[in-house]
Amino acid sequence: MKAKIRVLLAEDQAMVRGALSALLSLEPDLEVAAEVSEGSQVLPAALKSNPDIALLDIGMPGGDGISAAEVLHKSLPSCRIVILTTFGRSGYLRKAMESGAVGFLLKDAPADQLAIAIRRVMNGDRVVDPDLALSALSDGDNPLTTRERDVLRASLDGVSIADIATQLYLSEGTVRNHLSTAIQKLNVHHRMEAARLAQEKGWL
Repeated sequence: MKAKIRVLLAEDQAMVRGALSALLSLEPDLEVAAEVSEGSQVLPAALKSNPDIALLDIGMPGGDGISAAEVLHKSLPSCRIVILTTFGRSGYLRKAMESGAVGFLLKDAPADQLAIAIRRVMNGDRVVDPDLALSALSDGDNPLTTRERDVLRASLDGVSIADIATQLYLSEGTVRNHLSTAIQKLNVHHRMEAARLAQEKGWL
């Protein structure tokens, strides 16, 4: 008898995690080997249960899914990683693939697609939501520098230029320059618009 594919499930919402676990358990060739609710629990659970596949949510407390994927990929390279998320942002897709993930699927995909994706990943394929892949190609690479991302991230809270300067240990003039360049690159009118657009793209 062929061994079942062992799956680690990382999802912070108990109801979603329970539903995913129940759906996967209905598949005769799949077995949920471990369930966790925080990013920091992923590696310890994986080392203990030795799963074939890790399904990781992006937005979790105690470290997000992409950071968890990076740590897991380095520590347990035999485990194939699939990011499962509600955030259909192309920047997240790029980050996920750089962190070692081989799959990126949206949570609203049909349940049978998830089981098929797990089997395909187990066979060595990469599986990415097709709409998201197209979006990532059309968005291109992140045009923002590290500092531009820093000042835009700080801008999301609606704080003043002076506060951003204090927070990032920069002069107010330097903050203004970074914001101005970012606004031009993103072709928007002001810093809040730039910050929101960059966040939507998954570039922050």
